[in-house]
Amino acid sequence: MSLLQHTGPSTFYTELAELPLPVSADFVGNDVARVTYSVRDHERNITRSLTKTFPRGITSDNQTTSHDSSEVKAFTTSPSKSRQAILREVANGTSTKRFVEIWAGAQVEASLDVTKYHDAFHTDDFTSSLSFSPSETSLLYTAEANINSDDNASDDPYPKFRFTPHFGEPSRARKRSTIFLFRWTRSTDFTRAAKQDMLLVALSLAQPAQVPVLFGQATFATEDVIYASGHEHTKDGRLLGVKWCFNRPMGIWEIKLPESVTVQGTPFGTKILCNALKLTPSERSCRSPRVLYDDGHTPTKLFWFSNPVGGPHASCVSLESRDLATGTNKVLVDTVMEPTSENDFPGLYPNYNMPSSPFLRRGNRTYIVLHSLWRSRATILFIDTESGAISDETKMRDGEPLYSWDFHTTDNKTCFICSRSTPTTPSEVLLGYFDPRDNLNWKVLDKPTISFATENALRDLTASIIPIGARPPTETLIIQSKKASTRPGPKPICITIPHGGPHASSTTSFYPATAALALEGYTLSLPNYTGSMGFGEKYIQKLLGHCGTMDVQDVVESVNELVRLGISEHGRQVVQGGSHGGFLAAHLIGQYPTLFNAAVMRNPVTSVGELTASDIPDWAYAELGLQFTPDSLMMPATFQKMFEASPIAHVDNVRAPVLLLIGEDDLRVVPAQGLRFYHALKGRERRVEMLWFKGETHPLDGVEAARVSWEAGRDWFKKLGQNPAD
Repeated sequence: MSLLQHTGPSTFYTELAELPLPVSADFVGNDVARVTYSVRDHERNITRSLTKTFPRGITSDNQTTSHDSSEVKAFTTSPSKSRQAILREVANGTSTKRFVEIWAGAQVEASLDVTKYHDAFHTDDFTSSLSFSPSETSLLYTAEANINSDDNASDDPYPKFRFTPHFGEPSRARKRSTIFLFRWTRSTDFTRAAKQDMLLVALSLAQPAQVPVLFGQATFATEDVIYASGHEHTKDGRLLGVKWCFNRPMGIWEIKLPESVTVQGTPFGTKILCNALKLTPSERSCRSPRVLYDDGHTPTKLFWFSNPVGGPHASCVSLESRDLATGTNKVLVDTVMEPTSENDFPGLYPNYNMPSSPFLRRGNRTYIVLHSLWRSRATILFIDTESGAISDETKMRDGEPLYSWDFHTTDNKTCFICSRSTPTTPSEVLLGYFDPRDNLNWKVLDKPTISFATENALRDLTASIIPIGARPPTETLIIQSKKASTRPGPKPICITIPHGGPHASSTTSFYPATAALALEGYTLSLPNYTGSMGFGEKYIQKLLGHCGTMDVQDVVESVNELVRLGISEHGRQVVQGGSHGGFLAAHLIGQYPTLFNAAVMRNPVTSVGELTASDIPDWAYAELGLQFTPDSLMMPATFQKMFEASPIAHVDNVRAPVLLLIGEDDLRVVPAQGLRFYHALKGRERRVEMLWFKGETHPLDGVEAARVSWEAGRDWFKKLGQNPAD
């Protein structure tokens, strides 16, 4: 009989996972904020979105809620707040039709069926664009170019089959990111623009770069000047996977539209040639351009994020700027190697992108607002656009909840929208604003609605951050039940959950899956080991060349420290992790075979030398301190070093029962990694089970896949967590 037996659904998990999660916000009119939420629907097995609008000065009881159509792929509000742009995809039998729409209030000002002129819209963080021109008569967006857009011969079969690299996880479909310009002439009688009064063109370089460049993240500065990010092919013809990677060859470009682009007489879908200039050096990976305007609506400065090309896939971010009058570039916030006692700022660790509206006025100063990791929590930073001076506006104070913050948007004046949560309290949305004396004030706009039973259960949970003194700056986030942890008898089973990356971080944000496990009575430990973000660049670099030893030892010491503190006890330990967290889980049960009673691993790295099919083949080299170049080959000596640093090298020692959760379409850690570990354990007559999720990628974040994965982990630990490994 299978070791894994389903014990039924969890009402806690289902309710918490279905809570609306605020993901973005904008200001859509005078003092009206709009917040967009992501909502998981287990009954329909889909993720939906909804929006809520909050008029200033009106209580949250008067908010307006609307459930967004699945047809809407992206939308944005114009600078004047008088228009909205919508990218819409409509199912049409077995095909899909695509439309670009411009709305002025409740009226469609312009709409064009763009189905024939390109493939799917790009709405991801890495290539998407959606920007109005200052006159609000042009729109930039990004879409997938048609396969045969460069070929006039319709009977030529080769374009359909010619190899084209893709952007990697989570889809092979994104290959030909192209910026499109949609322009329309407003009707004088306020009717919809006629087709002859609209223009759609694809932007292309007049002078091709030395390597192919694919553009995205485009934003208008003036009517004819655009700034965009350019993703570069490598010398060996790759597009290295970009998701979760801050180190890719890409730069900020200035693109100038030709004067000849007119609405009349230009066929839809025409490719126009633009003069372009790369503004950033080739050794820096630069993205997310944002334009600052003065009070006269003249663009004055350009800002962007920057990291080194190559090396660790995520690292301390630099904030850079360009004076648009002088053409001078400047590093506004530089890399911080290590915090000091005089200045404990660890450096910038924001999301991949800068928010679309990051600028805030306070008195006579202008700031960029970001949330950034600061050790094990995310906090709100104000960064002076002139001096680069940084202030932590949500600094932790004694006795306060362990809030982690997410920044969403500003009104480009004096108001901004954030959300915050703790490990035991779901996200609430807040408005930040300045009073007449420029003091920062907060107003809660929205709180989640939770059942009485779940709210009561969450009150029993407590969270804390425990420093691991023997291995600084390692610390671990603890979530536990007050009742279960103080009950006489054995301590609750402790689940150690190392994060992936390895250059990521576990934060004090609310995560339904971890909260639901704590509500099952487990103690959770989420260690931020050496290499985690938010502690200084020194500790990211320190892990390189020591993966599989230093990070493993940090996690082991976190277990020992919790035992010493009486939070948990030996013999009641289990481990769970995904990606690099799965790599650590597999190492831990191999190197320390009696430490953990059971293990659950999601898409784990088990054999580093066999990651050549990954969308990030350079990862294995960088993390083991090896040089990766376009002509790198897997030589026997290199493979030997990678094998010795891999969990598979310790598979003979594994005693704990293992549950593997594998996404069939994972492009990051290919399914063969988990499959090989499964067969290696089976061949050694170890206890192992595997769930195989068709259509799922690296995170296993589909609604059903996430729920089943959570239930499987719960059931695995419920059955096997109390039995020490043989």
